Amino acid sequence: MNNFIKQGLIGGLMGFIMSFIMNYFMTPIPETIIDHALGHGISGAISGFMGGFMGIMGYWALQRKSKRNAG
Repeated sequence: MNNFIKQGLIGGLMGFIMSFIMNYFMTPIPETIIDHALGHGISGAISGFMGGFMGIMGYWALQRKSKRNAG
């Protein structure tokens, strides 16, 4: 469980950094409300992907570790 919390925090931090970069450089000052919403939607998708990816990687690492200790 501790491993998953660490992986979730790392994924959240990676998502935050990607969202910041996306909103700062790609859509810094949106001209319309739809551009603003689209920028946040894309950065949210990236954040969700990063968090999920780190969760899966943490799960696989835990499975490898338990198989190694059992065998």
